[in-house]
Amino acid sequence: MDFNMKKLASDAGIFFTRAVQFTEEKFGQAEKTELDAHFENLLARADSTKNWTEKILRQTEVLLQPNPSARVEEFLYEKLDRKVPSRVTNGELLAQYMAEAASELGPTTPYGKTLIKVAEAEKRLGAAERDFIHTASINFLTPLRNFLEGDWKTISKERRLLQNRRLDLDACKARLKKAKAAEAKATCEGDTVPDFQETRPRNYILSASASATLDDTSCPPSWAEWKEEYPGGWRLPCFFLLPLNPSVTRARGCLSLPKDRKLWNDEVDKAEQELRVAQTEFDRQAEVTRLLLEGISSTHVNHLRCLHEFVESQTTYYAQCYRHMLDLQKQLGSSQGAIFPGTFVGTTEPVSPPLSSTSPTTAVATMPVGPSVAGLAPPGEAALRLEVTPPASGTRKARVLYDYEAADSSELALLADELITVYSLPGMDPDWLIGERGNKKGKVPVTYLELLS
Repeated sequence: MDFNMKKLASDAGIFFTRAVQFTEEKFGQAEKTELDAHFENLLARADSTKNWTEKILRQTEVLLQPNPSARVEEFLYEKLDRKVPSRVTNGELLAQYMAEAASELGPTTPYGKTLIKVAEAEKRLGAAERDFIHTASINFLTPLRNFLEGDWKTISKERRLLQNRRLDLDACKARLKKAKAAEAKATCEGDTVPDFQETRPRNYILSASASATLDDTSCPPSWAEWKEEYPGGWRLPCFFLLPLNPSVTRARGCLSLPKDRKLWNDEVDKAEQELRVAQTEFDRQAEVTRLLLEGISSTHVNHLRCLHEFVESQTTYYAQCYRHMLDLQKQLGSSQGAIFPGTFVGTTEPVSPPLSSTSPTTAVATMPVGPSVAGLAPPGEAALRLEVTPPASGTRKARVLYDYEAADSSELALLADELITVYSLPGMDPDWLIGERGNKKGKVPVTYLELLS
């Protein structure tokens, strides 16, 4: 391969100079160009946007897909640029199990029929969940990922370039400062030989005029020649480095004071020229970076629009779930009576109506039948308890087949093989009876009883 050695050496030198400048800044041995307050605020705002966008993205993914293994699988498919396989939702899987159970246990039995109806409702819920996940992924997750993988990477790249330009600028400032200090020192002391190693790295070489003074094949000049060329007098030979060519290093003898000053002037001029170039590149890169950082405001506007769409899709999803559950409740209520006592279908009112808005007639009709225990009911609630007097006729004995745990205070807990007295009230659900055992009474399910003649 054809390597450009000059470019490779130049890049290595630039990297070394930046590393030295960065290290000196960290140790407080070099000055650092500070950005203005507005630019620093833009940087802080961009970093905050990036961090919170990542957190919101991760937590939204957890909300849409709680299974971590499934999230890892989807991530791998996305990175491999392959289509994610279709996966059933939890509601659809539950519907499948219920349908299979109804088929095996008997679809004509009450339990089997109910399983089939619930399975259909769960299947609709699963489909609604799938639509919600798909919509939320397109309208909310995709814009967040596009920002992190597109716009933010561009901003990060330009910020790194700005950091490099700033290091180059500060290195040029330090070099010019050292050159001016050395020039002033040489001017004041007169006899001092300038040391250009103070302002340049050690891999620089002598200038052409200095290297031509002493040639490897030429003889050293005589005392008369030195004195004629340098009227300032003879000085001991000395050696130092000047920037000329990165591949050769040559030595020269001492120069007279006027020539030393000229070399220092040239060094200062060159450092000033490099500083102007570095300042121009830094200003240009700062402007580019500033424009990108100001674009964060547009990113916020875009994310706000996506957030509204996410809320709309979530609202639609929950509305569909509510509608499906209402339909299921009506189907179960129409086939088996009021299976959800105390629930007002189609409204969001609480189960127990407020006392101030409930008439005695309504209270008697809606409150479940339960035992009246003194001291357990809160104040004002005892008036709503319905004391049921068993009718003179219509009571029967029943034997309990299975243990039954009461769901609330309106029901009566049962123990297997015990005998209780049961009777029915007008308008009562045919699947329930009023049971009495001693001074306790409450609703009991008919399927747990064996009626005795």
